[in-house]
Amino acid sequence: MANHAVTNPSFQRIGILHHPKKPEALPLAEQIAGVLQRQGCQPSLFSAWEEQEISAHVQELDLLVTLGGDGTMLRAARLGARFHVPMIGVKLGRLGFLAEIQPEHWNEPIEQLLAGNYWVEERMMLDVSVKHDANDNPHDHHYEALNDAVVSRGSLARIVRIATSLDEGYVTTFAADGLIVATATGCTGYALAAGGPILPPELKNILLVPIAPHLSFDRPIVMAQGATVNMQVFTDHQAILTVDGQFEIDLRNGDIVMVTSSPNVARFIRLRARSYFYKTLLDRLKWNV
Repeated sequence: MANHAVTNPSFQRIGILHHPKKPEALPLAEQIAGVLQRQGCQPSLFSAWEEQEISAHVQELDLLVTLGGDGTMLRAARLGARFHVPMIGVKLGRLGFLAEIQPEHWNEPIEQLLAGNYWVEERMMLDVSVKHDANDNPHDHHYEALNDAVVSRGSLARIVRIATSLDEGYVTTFAADGLIVATATGCTGYALAAGGPILPPELKNILLVPIAPHLSFDRPIVMAQGATVNMQVFTDHQAILTVDGQFEIDLRNGDIVMVTSSPNVARFIRLRARSYFYKTLLDRLKWNV
């Protein structure tokens, strides 16, 4: 069968990232790739966990399609943001706050996408760096996050003390299980479970939420766009930094974690109305039942 011309020429080279631990992901990815190819696109399939392979090709792509949960989309965001590659998700996870397409009804959304009937939602990301000692270069320990960076205790159920500064001005020392620094995207993740507020995703604010604080400041703080958070860890045991729940970095006494907004943004392709966020949130959390 001859290929048809692509209705939307801006999406010709499309990377499809399938979750390697979900058995339904690869067959569905192959079906979607077949439809895209018949429309004149050039799809490429990748395991979502093969970040090195994806990184080698992502700058050549026009779009990333993810098949998995929110974790798969977090990976895609980090990989695509630097090269301004947008993404759209097919929901194979439990909650799927970030996904746009249901797996049992994907044909029509793909047609809508190729017809150009979509809008692009930009979401702020975080720039996270670690300084282990006075002579350490934080640029050697550098990460990006779409959801959050979390400084927390390790395996022992003992609090850590986290001296926290905002824009180089000391605020307080938290005595807690940990401290979450989140984006508006991350407000529906760990930050929500720890009692943080719900922020609409287009906000560029940074959210600070203590985890189980003990006799210390116990309220979330919402900071302005461009704020810088410095967290110095004081502990006589192991502490850790986790980035988007996917990277884990050991922290020692005196280490400093610095978080600010990234120059890169995650770009989500949206097919629904711009008012989708709160309806999706209520549907996922079943608060409307």
